[in-house]
Amino acid sequence: MSTKLLNKPVLKNKRNSFTHKGLWSSDKSKIVALALLSLVMAALFIGYGLTADNYQYFLSRRVPKVLAMVIAGFAIGIASFCFQTITNNRILTPSIMGFDSLYLLIQVLVVTMFGGLSVMMTNHVINFSISVVMMMGFSLVLFLMYFRYSANNIISLLLLGVIFGQLFQSGSSFLTMLMDPDEFANVQASMFASFNNIDTEPVYWTIPILAIVSIWLFKLHRTLDVYLLDQDNATSLGVDIKRTTRTVLLLSSILIAISTALIGPIMFFGLLITNLTREWLKTYQHKYLLTACGLMSVATLLTGQWVIEKAFGFETTLSVVINFVGGIYFLFLLLRNKVV
Repeated sequence: MSTKLLNKPVLKNKRNSFTHKGLWSSDKSKIVALALLSLVMAALFIGYGLTADNYQYFLSRRVPKVLAMVIAGFAIGIASFCFQTITNNRILTPSIMGFDSLYLLIQVLVVTMFGGLSVMMTNHVINFSISVVMMMGFSLVLFLMYFRYSANNIISLLLLGVIFGQLFQSGSSFLTMLMDPDEFANVQASMFASFNNIDTEPVYWTIPILAIVSIWLFKLHRTLDVYLLDQDNATSLGVDIKRTTRTVLLLSSILIAISTALIGPIMFFGLLITNLTREWLKTYQHKYLLTACGLMSVATLLTGQWVIEKAFGFETTLSVVINFVGGIYFLFLLLRNKVV
């Protein structure tokens, strides 16, 4: 009798340990599958239809396009996931902070002040640099206002972002109403994310920036795990909430600024990818979640753009499909009360 009683908890612990290891093995297998899918789609994008006569031209066009989708997808994925962890809310993404609206306002202001054929519009490196610098300046001002005047309430920061986003959108609408139709055509291309006319030059020198910021965020994965216990418990465990929040928000804003300036705004993409990652993986550890979210973003963009080009013949754009599906999923989350 006593032997059975002593062995019973041991058997139970072994069973729990086996199940625990099974979950990690399953999650790692899913991450490997996402990585393989991303590699296959990237190879398909680059190698489809190549011959000895046309490979030089097609490689010069396809490689920057694939790199841009990889950079933008990975940046949006990990930035949105970290942002949701900090805010402790599954329906919030950096787009709510007004970055998409600010990007459009920057393009409208450049055309209004200097013209659609000015060097600031035609030179892709200058236009990209202006967009990133102004979006980063906006985030710095926003965070300084928040940390100086608010009582560490993240809702105050979100409200500031919503207000500024509406202000930027109203300013863009007002200026486009006064704009010459020919000049408006130059701005219209910036209103939606585009993977067909990607600026080649900025793609390559954004890779080091993405690598540095991504590694920095990944090093914070243990701290982000503690955030899931809520801020009070995280503080009691020694986490500097104010410093960590400032760091993650700033790094996320850098990634969103790069991705938006590179391919344009995609409002619901971060919301869609982060929640699908949480549903698909069973782990709470951010070192797996961030990796899976970044790979899922890349695989989704590559697969979606391939379908748009080959199945639909460019009759629609991927950003329209993503926003449509993401909007429906947003309503689905609200109906299921999965907002925290």
